[in-house]
Amino acid sequence: MRQMLLATALLGALVAGCAPKDGQPPASDKTGPVTVFTGGTIYTGNADQPVIDAVAVGSDGRIVAMVPPTSADWGDEDVTIVNLDGSAMFPGFTDSHAHLLGIGQRELTLNLEGTASIDELVTRTEIEVWEKEPGEILFGRGWIETGWPEGRMPSAADLDQVSPDNPVIYVRADGHALVANTAALKAADVYDLNEDPTGGRVERGDDGKATGIVIDYAMAPVLELLSAPSEDDISLALETGTQTYVSRGWTGVHNMSVGRIEAPIMAGLAKEGRLPLRIYNAFDESAFDVAKSRRHETGTITNRAVKLYMDGALGSRGALLIEPYSDRPDTSGLELLDTNALHNLMMDAAEDDVQLAIHAIGDLANRHILETFSALGYGPEKRWRIEHAQILAPDDVAQVGALGLIASMQPSHAIGDLKFAPDRLGVDRLAGAYAWQDMLSGGAVVAGGSDAPVEVGSPLIEFYAAIARKDLEGRAGEGWHPEQALSRQEALALFTSAAAYASFQEDDLGTIEIGKIADFSVFDRDLMTIPEADILKAKPIMTVIGGEIVWQAAE
Repeated sequence: MRQMLLATALLGALVAGCAPKDGQPPASDKTGPVTVFTGGTIYTGNADQPVIDAVAVGSDGRIVAMVPPTSADWGDEDVTIVNLDGSAMFPGFTDSHAHLLGIGQRELTLNLEGTASIDELVTRTEIEVWEKEPGEILFGRGWIETGWPEGRMPSAADLDQVSPDNPVIYVRADGHALVANTAALKAADVYDLNEDPTGGRVERGDDGKATGIVIDYAMAPVLELLSAPSEDDISLALETGTQTYVSRGWTGVHNMSVGRIEAPIMAGLAKEGRLPLRIYNAFDESAFDVAKSRRHETGTITNRAVKLYMDGALGSRGALLIEPYSDRPDTSGLELLDTNALHNLMMDAAEDDVQLAIHAIGDLANRHILETFSALGYGPEKRWRIEHAQILAPDDVAQVGALGLIASMQPSHAIGDLKFAPDRLGVDRLAGAYAWQDMLSGGAVVAGGSDAPVEVGSPLIEFYAAIARKDLEGRAGEGWHPEQALSRQEALALFTSAAAYASFQEDDLGTIEIGKIADFSVFDRDLMTIPEADILKAKPIMTVIGGEIVWQAAE
């Protein structure tokens, strides 16, 4: 796939092949080794020059030229030709909302993703518990009850059948709820009737005993039963998550809810070349000072944002709603951050030039952000983000763009959540749900992500979901609002130029242009032209970061 050429007039040909036009800057006159990617379809993400035949990258990892194939009479410098073999290359796909540590941990622990029923969950527990010492905790993550034949969440009683003595803790896919068996509930001292913490709930039966489902902030004492990960554990999970992501075609990630301990570990790994991924960190509130000081940054790691939580998740009925849940009229969700605290945190962030990335799923949680941001008189210069922005009152959708907030949304959430959202919300409230097209029409910048490990974390699934607004089998149900689907150009922008803007990196990333950093995602087929169902059959071929091939499919 790679061919080394030594010739006599390379840079002259490169400059000749990309003379300034339509406001395009001239090619660099920098000499030195050059890598030329050619032999496929190259999408730039730039409307003035949307498709090119070749791109040349200098030794500093930046694009020096975009050359036609007729400029093949290379010159006297060292040139590496990377033959794309007919594949399609794009500006580097960035996941604008994921949890890198959690992605790695999912690969390293019991992964419950794809579990199809409570019966299967119980069977897997029975198998796993055989390998545990008496009293050892069994931990896993990734279950979601959508489509289960039992039509309900699992319970402690289900798990007690096969693990009466070993504590079992299984976190739901959204990370906002867990199911635990009786041994774990008793060990955490939440089995018997206790007052729920603010922003959390322990589901209880008529006898006051915990049923096994624990939501949001009430999960803390249960999760505290687990040993805190060591620095080695964290390093392994971060490296595993990174390798998983570059192998899927991602060149970057906006890494959410990063803990203080992770920052120096990540910086050390990056300096050793063990994190070949461009990372933009949004720290949890306890590490506000790290984002303020920009400590532990490297050439590929930026520390500028803080992640806040307004509410929980829709699936576990923790999303904060204006009206009660249609399928549970006794609750309207959970408020994890009140408006007074939000107001004060916004003022602190504004003073310290810290970007806020605020989790809000329910319509009331989103409204609190809009009202508080507006009352403070802030505008688009902040580039503050609403993470998820899933359910909004229809009249509130346009306010996101009008106020200059960024909507950081995950297309795969819609094609999964819309299987249960009509039950949670009723069909009428879906008019403002997962409203990507309305967000764009209202002038909002929409950055696309996956929320992995909540979702798989595949750029292909996210791209497909954005343009198809159908599930992975091609189905759509009542209330899915197909008019909210995006064009392919709009979907590409979600993961490229919008992601760059949402991280203050649009001068360096997001499009293929002269002078920008050479981050590229290469897939085996053209995502912009193939039938939508075939997008899910595509495969990543190559991941390029700073001009270096950091991952390549085996031939």
